[in-house]
Amino acid sequence: MEAYTDFAKVYDEFMDETPYHDWAAYISRLISGYGISVPYKKKSEDPTQEDGAESQDIDAPTSQPGEEEEEDKEALLLQEQNLVVELGCGTGSFTEEMAKLGYDMIGIDNSGEMLGIARNKMEKAGLDIMYLEQDMCELDLFCTAGTIVSVCDSINYLIEDEQIRKAFTKVNNYLYPGGLFLFDFNTLHKYRDVIGNVTIAENREDCSFIWENFFDIDTNINEYDLTLFVKKDKSGDKEEELFERSIETHLQRGYTLDEMKAFIEQAGMSFITAIDADTHEQPTEDSERIYVLAREHGKLMN
Repeated sequence: MEAYTDFAKVYDEFMDETPYHDWAAYISRLISGYGISVPYKKKSEDPTQEDGAESQDIDAPTSQPGEEEEEDKEALLLQEQNLVVELGCGTGSFTEEMAKLGYDMIGIDNSGEMLGIARNKMEKAGLDIMYLEQDMCELDLFCTAGTIVSVCDSINYLIEDEQIRKAFTKVNNYLYPGGLFLFDFNTLHKYRDVIGNVTIAENREDCSFIWENFFDIDTNINEYDLTLFVKKDKSGDKEEELFERSIETHLQRGYTLDEMKAFIEQAGMSFITAIDADTHEQPTEDSERIYVLAREHGKLMN
């Protein structure tokens, strides 16, 4: 079965302890320190403005001929500079945390089931987020973005060199000049030495899963077969509880930091820094998940 179909229905329940809020706060600090995007909320902190007003959207009281067109152009460029695009957004939990921090967000994922849940959550939260169903290797935006992010090891689903190069080239081409690409990835060490060939199981009241890992040392690909048991709604007067069983197979590849640096350079971007996602220090041989920051450095000619 294709990944993130039935799993999408219970994804948020199994990920309920994931610190999306903390991730967003830290990544926001990284964007502030290394990037060019600014949350709209921060642009609205002028005490002379009314609550909720966005400084870049306020019209000048008067304008000379030709100035209005130039101001509109500058406003559009500013919107692109401050736009943040998330690749592999899933059910939108991290996307929403970034939106709550004031960022103008677009979430992209290739699972329609996951995006359906993301859109429902967005409506309930009263947020304004654009969600697009796309493969990150075929990224197609209507404009550039000042920041493109990807978290929760979405990049590891790209298991071939050419997939990584294609996705990173797309990112570079859609980044605003000088824009920031910030992503995380699970390391080869994590798949090979920590979770490879390990079985993980978890039981909840309404659902359970068995996660069986199989690591291939020749390809550095970790296959995990996910068996789900999800409680079905009771029908009629039956008292017994029925669970529906489904199986999904996921493939993720472990990478080294040196490999990621090479892919970044091949895509035309410049490497900025790497950070251990758990310690927020310099990565080591024992790092299991690493943040990588790269910058747009000119566009590649097709």
